[in-house]
Amino acid sequence: MKVKGEGVGDLDGFLDAASSVEGELRFENTFRVDGRLKGRVISTGDLIVGRNAVVDAEIQVGRLYVSGTVRGSARAAQRIEIASGARVEADVETPTLIVEEGAHFQGLCAMEKRPASAEVPKPAASAH
Repeated sequence: MKVKGEGVGDLDGFLDAASSVEGELRFENTFRVDGRLKGRVISTGDLIVGRNAVVDAEIQVGRLYVSGTVRGSARAAQRIEIASGARVEADVETPTLIVEEGAHFQGLCAMEKRPASAEVPKPAASAH
């Protein structure tokens, strides 16, 4: 999977395609899943869900990149990217959501309001 955007941090761990884990996963920088993961994921870092991965979880991360399947819920502080061919059947919350053509997304989406400094100022009222 080619990860877009800012550079991805150091890889903390990897779940191989032939592996399966159930429980709570915590990491600092970046974790890649190519197998099956069920449970909860908590990090301020990046979670990469590989093409053949299946993740059934409550996800709370900094950034989420999906090429495989994600079910449950996903909250990303910075962004969620769903690649072409990926399946996301989850409620998501993130300030930036990118869904490529050919991706499947089913669920609710909540996007945080951007900070006031990022908003376009309204024109001043003119005196008549």
